[in-house]
Amino acid sequence: MTAKRVLAKRRRWPPGKARLKALIAEAIVDAYDESEQRTAFYTLIDEYLDTPFDTEILGVTATVERIELTRDEQIVAICRRDRSRQAIPILDLPIPHPPPTGAEWIEAFRAWARGV
Repeated sequence: MTAKRVLAKRRRWPPGKARLKALIAEAIVDAYDESEQRTAFYTLIDEYLDTPFDTEILGVTATVERIELTRDEQIVAICRRDRSRQAIPILDLPIPHPPPTGAEWIEAFRAWARGV
């Protein structure tokens, strides 16, 4: 287990409302419209999320290899199981326990998308 993942265990999970609001404020400080805000979240998730990591999707273990922003500005996780790959919207991605370092940015994006 990497040092980053050990640190992730020590943080409260899921992040509290105040922490999420602080992360959202940090993400969108210089973004003026929804497109720029979504791109800002993608940039932070891509930068801080410790990939690859394993998670369970529909009862099977898959590896989250990386995060991508699609042409229609959807943030997706590129997941692999054996030879198969699939893009899963980050809003639907199950977060494993303990969460990987940087997973709080996914939770902040989810809160932002819900309008919190």
